[in-house]
Amino acid sequence: MIVVTTPTGSIGHQTLARVIDAGAPVRVIARDPSRLTPEVRERTEVVKGSMDDPGAVAEACTGADAVLWVLPPDPRATSVHGHVIDFTRPLCDAVIAQGVQRVVGVSSLGRGTARKAGQISAVFAMDHLIESTGVHYRSLGMPGFMENILWQLQPLTRQGMFFGLLPGDRKGPACATRDIAATAAGLLLDDTWTGQDDIALPGPEDLSPDDMAAVMSEVLGRPVTYRQVPADAYRADLISHGMSEPWAQGLVDMAAAVGAGIYGTGRYPSRTASPTTFRQWCEDVLRPAAAAA
Repeated sequence: MIVVTTPTGSIGHQTLARVIDAGAPVRVIARDPSRLTPEVRERTEVVKGSMDDPGAVAEACTGADAVLWVLPPDPRATSVHGHVIDFTRPLCDAVIAQGVQRVVGVSSLGRGTARKAGQISAVFAMDHLIESTGVHYRSLGMPGFMENILWQLQPLTRQGMFFGLLPGDRKGPACATRDIAATAAGLLLDDTWTGQDDIALPGPEDLSPDDMAAVMSEVLGRPVTYRQVPADAYRADLISHGMSEPWAQGLVDMAAAVGAGIYGTGRYPSRTASPTTFRQWCEDVLRPAAAAA
């Protein structure tokens, strides 16, 4: 039995589709099962509940061999670290009590080098807590998702602009969620791996925000530019839209750490496991989304 968390999320639903297609028995945890597609409800066992609910997690992990663990964000959380620990502890208790053999966790690049990196530092605390159970574990280390661009679809389509905290010429890696899902599904379906290790999924290339703007301009057939936002203004804007101060500060700290180079550039064991280029992602995902918008 394979358990998939966040089955309606970007990584979760793509991983789930691959596992279902492989014919493996699957169980999902869903806060709102009505959001699941009819096919998912028909072909999986559904446990209704939240991932920070010990009862729901224990029920989902009963008889499970492997778990995909994806932490859901909570922009209103009063503590970034507390949010991560509150969600991860029920999993660890269930892993020990139910004898789960393998866990695949969605983490981040930069492990071992990140300090005061906001949400990135917190997700490394998740890794350590899961590993403390002794379960066979694979931590998927990725940079920012290409899909993060979709959060700015409105200014992108209406103003031809997108915004961020990094300098426009700061090159770094980016990964498509479909590549993360493909790696996660492969691990969940493989019952031969053991031990605890990190798997880097940096995407195939390093691009700056200005590089991305140039690619988007070509794919969308309209000018797109990038504008760096001062950290204080960015934080204030997030808080004005309802985000908690700790979560907003975490995002600012995370961007500062990325700007300082915690992801590295080009120094990865392999880039073949996450092959989708930014141009290909723009053609397959961004262009249809922009047309619909």
